[in-house]
Amino acid sequence: MTPQDMEARIVRYGDLIPCRTAFIDAHTPGSDQKENFTIIGGGVSESPDQHVHLNETPGFNIGAAGQPPRVRNSLHTHTTAEVFFILKGRWRFFWGRYGTAGEVVLEEGDIINIPTSMFRGFENIGTDYGMIMAVLGGDDAGGGVLWAPQVIEEASAHGLILGDNGALYDSKQGQQLPAGVEPMPLMTEEEIAQLNEPSVTEVVGQYVGRYQDMMAFSTNDPCDVIGAQALIKDRPGFEVDFISRNSLDGAMYSVPQHEIIMVMRGHWRLSWEGGSAVLNPGDTCAVPPNLSHAIEPSMSGEASLYRVRNTEDKAGPTGALL
Repeated sequence: MTPQDMEARIVRYGDLIPCRTAFIDAHTPGSDQKENFTIIGGGVSESPDQHVHLNETPGFNIGAAGQPPRVRNSLHTHTTAEVFFILKGRWRFFWGRYGTAGEVVLEEGDIINIPTSMFRGFENIGTDYGMIMAVLGGDDAGGGVLWAPQVIEEASAHGLILGDNGALYDSKQGQQLPAGVEPMPLMTEEEIAQLNEPSVTEVVGQYVGRYQDMMAFSTNDPCDVIGAQALIKDRPGFEVDFISRNSLDGAMYSVPQHEIIMVMRGHWRLSWEGGSAVLNPGDTCAVPPNLSHAIEPSMSGEASLYRVRNTEDKAGPTGALL
C-alpha cells in the first residue's frame, strides 16, 4: 500500500467537515449550535447535508459531535451500540424519560458505552468547544434512533419536521413533507415504559471507563476496554482496546479484521509495508484487514489511543443491564 493510499484512509482532525443541520433539534434553542461529524460510514444523521469522510463500513460507524459550552444533544434512544470517548472538554451524560433519571460527568479520555433502549442526551459543561468521538454499532447506524416525544414536538415549533422516511424537512426553507410521507409518529407511553432507566451506580459501574485507570492498566499491554472479557463487558459487534506508550513493542502485526485507530493524546507513527505516517490527536485511521503494520509513539510525552476492531458478534441490541 502506497503512502497516498494510506493517507486516503486517514481522516485528519483538522480536515473534519461539520454538519450543523444533522438532527431534528438543529433549530431548538440550546441545541442549535451542535456540529455533527460522520467519519466512517453513513452515521445517524437525518440530513442530506451531512458529509461522509470514508464510506466504507467495517461493521460499525465512526462519528463525532462538537459543541460549544452549555450546548446539548437532545434525548434519544438507540437499538444498537453507542460508545463515546471524550477527546476535548468536560461532558455531562444524562438519561431517562425527561433526562432526570441519572447523570455522569466524563473528563478527557474517559469512555462510556451507553446501554441501548434508554433515552440519553449529552451536554458540554466545559469552558471551551468540546469534542466527543463515537463508535456506533452496525453498518447502518441510522435505522435505530428514536427521539423523545417532547424533542419532536419542540422541534416542530421551530420549523423542523422529521418524516417517517427518516429525513428532515425545514419549513423555514419552504420545505414540506413529500407526497406519501407522514410525520414520524411519536413513541407511545406504552413503548416508553419499556425503556431502561438504570441507576447512576449501574451506569458508572458497568459502562464507564476512566482515562487514568486505563493508563495504569495499559502500562505493559493494551487494556481491553469493551469486549466479552473486557473492562466494560459487552459484545456490540466490535471490540475496543486502549493503548498507551508502553502497551506495544513496535513490532509489525496484522489482523484479519478492520482496525480503526483513534488518537487521544500524543503523536503516533503508523508504519506498514510501503510507508509510514504520523497520526495526531483527533485523527482517525482505517487500517485494512491483513495489512502488516506497527504503531508506536513518535515523540516524547503522554501518548494514548483507542483501537477498534469488528467482531463476529451481531451488531444488535447491546449494553443490556446486567
